[in-house]
Amino acid sequence: MIAQFFPVQGVFIFQPSFRGALAHRGSLSEYAHCLILFRIPCMPLCVFDIFADGTTAVPADTNVTGPGVYRWWHFDLTDPMLEPWVRKHLHEIPAGSLVQKQTRPRCDRFEGGLILNLRGINLNVGQAADEMVSVRMYVDSDLLITVRRKKVFAIDAIRHAAVAQKAPPSPAEFLEELILRLTQRVQEHVETLDEKTEFFELDLEDKETPMPHELPEIRRSVIRLRRYLEPQRAALSKLATLDMPLIPQDSQLELHEQANSALIAVEELDELRERLVSVQEEHDANVAQRQARHGYVLSVAAALFLPLGFLTGLFGVNVGGMPGTGDPWAFALLCLGMVALAGVMIAVLRLVRWI
Repeated sequence: MIAQFFPVQGVFIFQPSFRGALAHRGSLSEYAHCLILFRIPCMPLCVFDIFADGTTAVPADTNVTGPGVYRWWHFDLTDPMLEPWVRKHLHEIPAGSLVQKQTRPRCDRFEGGLILNLRGINLNVGQAADEMVSVRMYVDSDLLITVRRKKVFAIDAIRHAAVAQKAPPSPAEFLEELILRLTQRVQEHVETLDEKTEFFELDLEDKETPMPHELPEIRRSVIRLRRYLEPQRAALSKLATLDMPLIPQDSQLELHEQANSALIAVEELDELRERLVSVQEEHDANVAQRQARHGYVLSVAAALFLPLGFLTGLFGVNVGGMPGTGDPWAFALLCLGMVALAGVMIAVLRLVRWI
């Protein structure tokens, strides 16, 4: 079932997502018409009541929480109705964190719940992987709200599991699965960058190899990734050490492992940054060395031909009184003299160790 309409409540509940429903139901203009016609306060991408055995149900009401262990709401940040909805149902602090335009990874305890922002590798088609997608979350014992601007494939995988009646049975396990998926994708991308860096290093064995065109972009990619992964590592470390009923001890152990994986990813990015700088510097050194060698060859050639050029210019002056103008051997003698002079110049250059 793509969508259900509950006449008593006057609300659409979409499963698995409103975007999928649009493909069956109509256009964005029809969506706006539904909002006006049925006075829907906010349109989630999906919402599930999740029970202790991992089974799910589409809610038949608009309450924030439901009969399951927790109710999961998933929203698009661009929904114009989102901000009024969260400010109506949540305290202003978690509500503000969910609709904030610019975010960085964070983990803050709020009363009995959590404010959590995370970042993941951007796997959307046609977009750079290092333009990391964000997930804004508010987590409580019976409520979990996630908000995204761009599609987050880790969230999508959990949504598909919920549709298949295999959802994480508690908010803590939801966090475990989400963080695991985000961290695995980060590690895979960092490994890809490591392979490219290793290829660049092997290329340096040939001193004549030109600098790869994608080297500067990969350096920028590492910088952008580290910008978000360092605060994410700190947020995950803080999450793993929180002593609260929402995060049981078993979950803490798993979150410690994910925080450690995030730390490893940050350390690998630091190493990659230094290796890429080294590759860049070695390419620059090779270029400078080639330029110096070419300049050296030109300098030696100039040193040899400068006196020869002076002689040819001197004897080419078309004025009276030039010696040898009537002697048929004068030109041959001049050429032999220039060859001898060139030999003397080469001997002098060798003596001073220029060549």
